[in-house]
Amino acid sequence: MHIGKLFGVNILWIIGVAIAAIIAFSLVITKPNNMTFRQSILQKLYPVIMWAGKLGLGKTDIQEKNPPVTPSVSPYSISITDSRGETLSLSSFKGKKILIVNTASDCGYTGQYAELEQLHQQAGDKLVILAFPANDFKEQESGTDQEIQNFCQINYGLSFPVMKKTSVVQGSNQSALFKWLSDPQQNGWCQQQPVWNFCKYIINEEGQLTYFFSQKVSPLDSKLIQAVTQ
Repeated sequence: MHIGKLFGVNILWIIGVAIAAIIAFSLVITKPNNMTFRQSILQKLYPVIMWAGKLGLGKTDIQEKNPPVTPSVSPYSISITDSRGETLSLSSFKGKKILIVNTASDCGYTGQYAELEQLHQQAGDKLVILAFPANDFKEQESGTDQEIQNFCQINYGLSFPVMKKTSVVQGSNQSALFKWLSDPQQNGWCQQQPVWNFCKYIINEEGQLTYFFSQKVSPLDSKLIQAVTQ
């Protein structure tokens, strides 16, 4: 008998099906009323998704510019819109590190909301976290701004700002901020667009873009924590 197979069936496949069945059964019993069945499944699977992502980390998943470069266009000249439709200038965060993340409610990485909140509590006033919901990847953020706010508050108790729903990928609707983040002619070096939900960018106290972290990197990863605390 071939090692790793039982009756001609891959044992890992059997284990995977068994785990999925256990999770599905537990969700029938414990699914929160304020989550869809899909969201509940993804929340349970989040640790597995992150474990698998860690195994596949590549060179582009963590990008750093050290020493930092001064951008030709200051991020402080950019305005963003909050969930109530009010305009806010990034210049109001001058002198603090800013972590910018594109988010979605129906994604396998949505569990990072909890870790972002933990990071926010740990870092305190030294770090500003700004979440930008977007429906750019497989339509995983189809809700309205109010529905997104309710989801984040009820399920994760977020105390950092979740901004107005926007577009983060290249195109006519791309937000000015995410265009700056992915245009080296503006930010000085980085051309990396978000590849999925929960990609993270860090701007330092001087308005210089210093890091990009893909969705595979947890907000509580030691490298990211070092980036926002050093």
